[in-house]
Amino acid sequence: MLVLAAAILALLLRPAGREGLAPLPAGLPATLELGMASAPGGAAAMRETAPFAYRYQYLAGGPADGWTTWEPDGEFVTSYIRESRTSGMTPVFTYYVLQQSVSGDGSEQARVARGLADATTMDAYLRSIELFFERAGQAGGTVILHVEPDLWGFGHQIANGDDAARVAVAMPAATGQPSNLAGLARSIVALRDRLAPGVLLAYSLSNWGTGHDFTYGHFTDAEVRVLAESEATFYRSLGVSFDLVFAEFADRDAGYKQFVENDRGASWWDATDFGQHAAYIETFGKRTQLRAMLWQIPYGNTLMAAMDNTRGHYQDNRVEWLLGEQNAAHLRRYADAGVIALLFGRGADGATDARDSQADGVTNTRATDANALPSLTADDDGGYFRSRAAAYYQAALPLR
Repeated sequence: MLVLAAAILALLLRPAGREGLAPLPAGLPATLELGMASAPGGAAAMRETAPFAYRYQYLAGGPADGWTTWEPDGEFVTSYIRESRTSGMTPVFTYYVLQQSVSGDGSEQARVARGLADATTMDAYLRSIELFFERAGQAGGTVILHVEPDLWGFGHQIANGDDAARVAVAMPAATGQPSNLAGLARSIVALRDRLAPGVLLAYSLSNWGTGHDFTYGHFTDAEVRVLAESEATFYRSLGVSFDLVFAEFADRDAGYKQFVENDRGASWWDATDFGQHAAYIETFGKRTQLRAMLWQIPYGNTLMAAMDNTRGHYQDNRVEWLLGEQNAAHLRRYADAGVIALLFGRGADGATDARDSQADGVTNTRATDANALPSLTADDDGGYFRSRAAAYYQAALPLR
């Protein structure tokens, strides 16, 4: 904490920045839009609920069983783009391949470091992402690629500072890029520019890359600004420009973290936490000139009787905070912070879903707190998310 205190003092002595929000990326809607995690074949069902603008899908796995093998020659990407377009939505892919390309045990950070340092792994990695760009480029139109959500956070920690050039990467000589994380980022951007200029690249704003985990919050306003500034400095050290930034709350419901991961309720947020989260995104976005999408927002709620904190039915308050009745001011705050879309989805099996993933039908269990509303559908969350998404689109929020 002494390091954070020193950073706060240095920041207070520096003139305040005057950056405004970045312009909206070309081709994206001028209203705050919603999206969902959506597996192949799920687009039509989404559109029956609400006129969602986005649907997202992970591209994951190692060389032997990864996404390039899901359909011959990487055609999975082509199929997903085609289905999304047919249903009037922009396809979003989260590229999560590096960790799963590394064999052996160890922490996630150690696995990332091993993968970055291994020439064979990095050659295969760049070949696989090149295949993605080839397929997306052939499909044409706007596609969003969210690039390796954990890589940048772990890279920030490995660097032990705000300079990506301090993270060694075994870059193939043919790329002509330096052998560090900045070189990797530049190679990815160069492949996009050459093969698929219609793809918007999204950087991932880590909640924990600075070594202070925002998921568990409770920082002062000055500390929040320091953490965002540190993240922005690290991003700028890459020496390239992404088109968007993806930010997150947490990858699963607060109730899941409380009752499955035993965090004793530490990941529940109140109004102060939400306000500081918006400030964190806003500070980063102004320093980097990137608009944001909030990604992998948990589906849980505290209202429906189905939410009894058992498998598939864990509580959270993010959907209520963002889409609940009388909460337009909450949405406006995030939009004013630079957020242009809210993408909902669970980050682990067993977390709450907005469909009947548990195959337990309509559930109206005994209320555990104040959650006594009867289920609207068989969805694991009691149908609350789908009802609020449909209501939101009665008057979607214009962006400034």
